[in-house]
Amino acid sequence: MTLVLRTTDRPAEPTSALPAVPAGSDPLLQLQFETQPPSGPGATRCLSHPPELSLRGIPVTCSACRARRDWLLINHGRNVWVCCRCSNQWLEPEISRVGFDALIAIPDGTAYPSVEQGLLALGFDGAFAGTYLD
Repeated sequence: MTLVLRTTDRPAEPTSALPAVPAGSDPLLQLQFETQPPSGPGATRCLSHPPELSLRGIPVTCSACRARRDWLLINHGRNVWVCCRCSNQWLEPEISRVGFDALIAIPDGTAYPSVEQGLLALGFDGAFAGTYLD
């Protein structure tokens, strides 16, 4: 599975974050599969990061709206993207998967069928542009 997150505010096609369940499988196995959190190299994980984020001592600022806090960090494979409430996203090479894992205290376990649906549910689709939610 290839996942490409957008780096501008242009609309993107939804990308599945969960692997498909084999057709005709046992209903109990399907339920067990659906209730497990996504894991492995193909999993996409998101982390809300309300405070300011500094990389090498420099505060991160959104290039579209100039926001300085209230980020969503998205990890897929080795890559981490930063998403602003205005829906601007960019690949952040300064944050590694290890750095992302260090920021996770207790994952909430909420799984979304696609990255786009997760962005919508978490308020990072542009609806709250210019707003900090604490």
